[in-house]
Amino acid sequence: MKKLAMGLCGVGIMLSTLCSAAEPVKIGMITTLSTKAGYLGEEIRDGFKLAIDQEAGKLGGVPVELLVEDDGAKPEKGKQIAERFIKKDNIKIMTGIVFSNVAMAVVPKVVQDDVLYLSANAAPSKLAGDGCNANYFSVSYQNDSLDEVVGQYVTEAGHKSVYLIAPNYPAGKDHLAGFKRYYKGTIAGEVYTKLDQSDYAAELAALRAAAPEAVFFFLPGGMGINFVKQYAQAGLNQTIPIYGPAFSFDERLLGAVGAAALGVKNGSQWTHDLDNPANQQFVAAYKKAYGRTPTLYASQGYDTARLIASALKATGGTDDLAAVRAALKKADFASVRGNFSFGNNQHPVQDIYIREVIQTADGFTNKTIKKVFTNHVDAYAQDCKM
Repeated sequence: MKKLAMGLCGVGIMLSTLCSAAEPVKIGMITTLSTKAGYLGEEIRDGFKLAIDQEAGKLGGVPVELLVEDDGAKPEKGKQIAERFIKKDNIKIMTGIVFSNVAMAVVPKVVQDDVLYLSANAAPSKLAGDGCNANYFSVSYQNDSLDEVVGQYVTEAGHKSVYLIAPNYPAGKDHLAGFKRYYKGTIAGEVYTKLDQSDYAAELAALRAAAPEAVFFFLPGGMGINFVKQYAQAGLNQTIPIYGPAFSFDERLLGAVGAAALGVKNGSQWTHDLDNPANQQFVAAYKKAYGRTPTLYASQGYDTARLIASALKATGGTDDLAAVRAALKKADFASVRGNFSFGNNQHPVQDIYIREVIQTADGFTNKTIKKVFTNHVDAYAQDCKM
């Protein structure tokens, strides 16, 4: 009866008693809400919740219950939460992980247990290539992609040498690999820091000695705040321009960094100024709900919820996971980033842009300046055998 009721609700048949009696679909969100990177998880959560609130507690017309847990950016804790979600709460859809080392600890086991995982951020190369799985979808990107666009742009800008910096964990290595895939100049240095490092004095001294023409770095959250501030305090921003993916220049980070990031170019598949109806609606609604401009993370959380809504609308629930998978793969929703579809490895095929940090009357933000890639496919799709 439950399956019948949810199915009828999904196609809009007016059986109010059955629809109201249907148990909500539980969605498990494992994300980072503590540590210096805690605001990243907050943004993902808030973007996701906005989509639910806009449907008064539903997605695709189906009642949902969002369960949110903080992984503390720790892989082992993420695994424990996922196991509890599966065994205690009988959850069939999960999302929310921020960091790739947590994703690599959690996702392979989750998808083997016939649970769907939809990434609203972390998208390590292993899960896009030979580790792809029918139960895994990336709604955000593949880690390398937002760096590939910067590598292309920096090449076009004519910088002959670039110094690279990233944390020593899977995403750090992916991001630098993505940049190097499209950058045609000389790598003046390649440095991997500790994850969640706060002091970059030694790295900046080595960078200064290398005298590159530009710097590319991937340091999300609090790491990026500290690096950009220290880079400016050392006076390096006056002579050596810095570049990076959007993660190092989100709106909340810019609020902490301020003028030190002014003029920096960064790569992204989304900006709040993209001119499409879905994005305009989302940005206005997010500002009204939370009193701040959404970040890339919030946009990904929102798109993930809207994708789930499209699948629940088609299926009425999660009783038939094969039907849910098929509906997800169609990506039948209006993405805030515009063009969006899934490739053979269930990672986005999408446009990617270069943005510039600017100052407005409301503070520091990003402005889209150029589309560099159209319908970009990640580098690992060819290794996926699905």
